This record gives sequence, structure tokens and C-alpha cells, in this order.
Amino acid sequence: MRSVLTPLRAANKGLDETAVRIPAFRPEARSDMEADALTHFATYAGFLFAQETTSGSSALGSLPFFLIVGGLFYVLLILPQRRRRKKAEEMRSGIEIGDEVRTIGGIIGTVVREDGDEFTIDIGGQTMRVVKRAIAEKTRSEEE
Repeated sequence: MRSVLTPLRAANKGLDETAVRIPAFRPEARSDMEADALTHFATYAGFLFAQETTSGSSALGSLPFFLIVGGLFYVLLILPQRRRRKKAEEMRSGIEIGDEVRTIGGIIGTVVREDGDEFTIDIGGQTMRVVKRAIAEKTRSEEE
């Protein structure tokens, strides 16, 4: 009985005989076990091909995954940022003249005047104008 693998003649010119081999298709020379294995492989390959063709139309199948990822993204990243921004806006709107504040640059001073979206703060005899967004926190209130 000849070998199941035969050298690929057209592509093998000048190559060693063991370099490239392909299975020979001779159904009459196959044993029952080889035929069963080939049948199972063909069935499996057909199943894979059928899965591949139907997966292109199942875009709705991945929709729940993207909705879950989007929901997690919203809950873990966007909501906390909105809460921090709202808390900072409430803090800045509650600042009054006489409150001690710290800027995002680390300068600590007392608010002496408010003009629209700016504060004038006193930093030990000197005054400095800063925008309201530059106030990081209120360190002490006038009442304390």
C-alpha cells in the first residue's frame, strides 16, 4: 500500500522530498478508520463553514455585550466625574467674601472681592485675581 502522503510535485521542484507533502485523495485506498476520520473532519469543517456564514448576520448577538460595556463605562467613569464637577461647582458658588481658599496652584488666600467669574484674594498684603475655576477648595469660612 502506498503512503497516504505524496510529495507535491509542482511546488517541490528542487526541494527535498520531505519538505512539502499533501494528503493524496484516493478513496479506494483508504481504510475504514481513515474514511471515518475524513467523514468526521468534513462534517466538522462544514459546521465551521456554516457558523462562519451565519455569524456575519448576527450583529444583534454582540449588542448586549456592547450595552453592558457602555453601561459600565458610564457608571465607572462618567457618573463619578459628574458628581465631582457638581460638588466643585456647589463649593465655588458657596464661597463668600472673607473665606480662606486654596487655588489649584497651591496659593492660599482670603477672598476680598468677587467680580463675575473672578475672585480677588489677599495673600498676605498682596492681592491676586483668580478665576473661580482655579479655586480647589475652601479651607476656612468667615464664621469659623
